[in-house]
Amino acid sequence: MANQQHSNKRNDQKKGKSPSKYIRFTSVAFQMGATIWLGNLFGKWLDTKFDKDFLESTVTLLAVFMAMYLVIMQVIKVSKEDD
Repeated sequence: MANQQHSNKRNDQKKGKSPSKYIRFTSVAFQMGATIWLGNLFGKWLDTKFDKDFLESTVTLLAVFMAMYLVIMQVIKVSKEDD
């Protein structure tokens, strides 16, 4: 019985320290959108600077991959915290 109470205290302390998973994943969506948007802007700038027409799509695609990588890493981090 005492062991269960100690376990519940630890869980309550973990919950109090970090925001809920849903809030964290909402911010992940905004972070992903911002990463892709900034990649697109950077690609447009590179297109105009070097007078090319493929850099925007290339850099945007790289930004999508980078955003997905960041999302996957954050999901792994949250799942490790739950263990």
